[in-house]
Amino acid sequence: MLSQPHLGGRPVPSGRVFVDLHCHTNASFDSLSDPRAVARAASTRGLTHLAITDHDRIDAAVTLRDSAPDGLTIIVGEEVKTANGDLICLFLTRPVPPGRPVGETIAAVRDQGGLVGIPHPFDRFRNSVLREEGLASLAGLVDWVEAYNARLLGNGNERAAAFARVNDLPGIAVSDAHSLLEVGVAYTVMNGNPGTPEGLREALATAEMIVGRASYVTRALTPVAKLVQRARGNRRVPRAGEPDGSVSR
Repeated sequence: MLSQPHLGGRPVPSGRVFVDLHCHTNASFDSLSDPRAVARAASTRGLTHLAITDHDRIDAAVTLRDSAPDGLTIIVGEEVKTANGDLICLFLTRPVPPGRPVGETIAAVRDQGGLVGIPHPFDRFRNSVLREEGLASLAGLVDWVEAYNARLLGNGNERAAAFARVNDLPGIAVSDAHSLLEVGVAYTVMNGNPGTPEGLREALATAEMIVGRASYVTRALTPVAKLVQRARGNRRVPRAGEPDGSVSR
């Protein structure tokens, strides 16, 4: 499925790394992927850095960080559902609660020394913070934009790439994997060591997007995963003031 530059027997320039900064496991309410299998898939497909960004929680990411295959660095992340749309938050030491205004959420991540990116921007079907023109002011508060999300439908990726260029933000490619088949289907090549906040911030300046897309059949598994997880009692983490089990999807 992947054509990683360093898996084809070709020489790889020193310092080149292969990074997917948006990936889910079965800790999310809409994925059935075992975390260890996700890590194995990422390693087998040649990724060097993988951010585990489950919805509103970091427990699987923390566990996986300490048991990843050799050669694979796990970045502890979270896809946070703010009051204004989703954010990808990386290098966390504790979960950031959902439901806060986007500015408060970013501040909470910065307090942990973390970085923040905008996922699946301009997506008509998901909770994107860039669907509203007034939120363009976020450009000065975030570290990158997903200029290519492998799950995004329509022209949202083109609009996101343009937004990144206009606002002088790094644009990256991500898989947004919710199944094992999707892990690393899109990723970003960088120079440097993005395993720390400072290292990633520097490496983003060298980002080169490698794009790909999972089949529609694969992505159609997500509604099934939601039903299975709902039956297991694994639902979206409630926002402040919401009772468990009553959270809209």
